[in-house]
Amino acid sequence: MAGMCCGVVGETETSVMVEQGSRAARRRRMEIHQLKFLASEDVPENGRKRQKLEIVSAPREGGNLVENSAISGGGVVVEKGGSVAAKPVNRCESRSLRIEREAVRERPNFGMTSVCGRRRDMEDAVAIHRSFCRRNGRSPADLHFFGVYDGHGCSHVAMKCRDRMHEIVRDEVQNCEEAPWTQIMERSFSVMDEEVTNWSSGGVKSSNCRCELQTPQCDAVGSTAVVAVVTPEKIVVSNCGDSRAVLCRNGVAIPLSSDHKPDRPDELNRIETAGGRVIYWDGPRVLGVLAMSRAIGDNYLKPFVIPEPEVTVTDRTADDEFLILASDGLWDVVSNETACGVARMCLQSSRSEVNFSSGGDVSDEACSDASILLTKLALARHSTDNVSVVVVDLKRDL
Repeated sequence: MAGMCCGVVGETETSVMVEQGSRAARRRRMEIHQLKFLASEDVPENGRKRQKLEIVSAPREGGNLVENSAISGGGVVVEKGGSVAAKPVNRCESRSLRIEREAVRERPNFGMTSVCGRRRDMEDAVAIHRSFCRRNGRSPADLHFFGVYDGHGCSHVAMKCRDRMHEIVRDEVQNCEEAPWTQIMERSFSVMDEEVTNWSSGGVKSSNCRCELQTPQCDAVGSTAVVAVVTPEKIVVSNCGDSRAVLCRNGVAIPLSSDHKPDRPDELNRIETAGGRVIYWDGPRVLGVLAMSRAIGDNYLKPFVIPEPEVTVTDRTADDEFLILASDGLWDVVSNETACGVARMCLQSSRSEVNFSSGGDVSDEACSDASILLTKLALARHSTDNVSVVVVDLKRDL
């Protein structure tokens, strides 16, 4: 649905002041609002605080379509990304333009939903950038970036990752085109962590950053990061923390990442070897504080909590159906198998309708419906965390 965005019907309805601790406030934070279509020029700039639901397709820059979802505190964000309709090619158009239009048409559909849930503050962030860079002389439309970041302590590290991680990965890809994906992603996470450390220690924070009221330097703030780079041949997933990526292949849920929990045997051994301890305080926690053993930021817990990701490189096949990336707000209450079953039901239903009517590809509406349904399921099962879900259709560009 290129060039369109959606906002909440009746903007004034979402701006009513409601006491944070009331039952009405909790319902409002978990509500999936009804949508209406607005012209794209009415969309606020990314990063601007807003209470209304938005769907954003940003303008093309440098031949690439860049899409970024900005999460507002306490709000709900749903984003849909469909294929861009290619106009009939005029004979006088250049070959490169025709190739570019064909590449744009092959961008994967996706749906994204992010809600505050039962938490007081929204600390999740999501970034989606289709056709974000080129590698080995390929068209820039061949590589697509999807990232989910779950902040803790405050939201500013997750927001920094949302704004910068794809740029760092792009630079690493272009500077080291022959390097293996594992090396590229490990280097990207290291650079991201260095930037967060320097940025936080310099006292640079967003205007609505609540942690500045606690400490002058935000050493006690961090974020998980699960990032997927989708190419025509590979799915590259890098994970640091307890967010997760799951591939549905021929109806089977295949985890492409492993949660970094402090009591995972290898992580427990690494922490203790470094001189740290895992203390059970409402679950296993590093030094009794953090419920994950790897994260970006969290300088005060280094070297026990590290920013080094685990990277998996999976060959794509014709049986690949879709990819789910989500924060632990989903995975704490929904299994991999259940999540894939719910999303698969939405996408298969859409494919049946589309194939019967026109023989085309699954709609971006189906991906959006799948992400919304998974979010509602997590809330219905009383998830106590922010919930962010991205569903990427893998069938359409093979």
